[in-house]
Amino acid sequence: MKKKMLGLLSLVVTTLVVSSAFAQDAAADAGSFDVQKWGLMAAGLGMSLAAFGGALGQGKAAAAALEGIARNPGASDKLFTPMILGLALIESLVIYSLVISFMILGKV
Repeated sequence: MKKKMLGLLSLVVTTLVVSSAFAQDAAADAGSFDVQKWGLMAAGLGMSLAAFGGALGQGKAAAAALEGIARNPGASDKLFTPMILGLALIESLVIYSLVISFMILGKV
């Protein structure tokens, strides 16, 4: 119970502090929004998160498939196709993020 309350308290305090900091920042820079800088940051952050998440997903999928094959080598044919399909779908999400990053960079 203490951990939940501590987590909730830290979330509330963080939310209150961050919102006031952004309000002060916006008031100080009233109108100097650098689209190029934020576009580059968004593209880089999007690709880094997509690559990280895709790598984690592919690693877990491959590990689970290899563990299943190690436990039952006779089922390797039944496990191979869904594993490849899952890896392709995970990779397609990373490629989708790459396309979105290129679109963001094209607008900058």
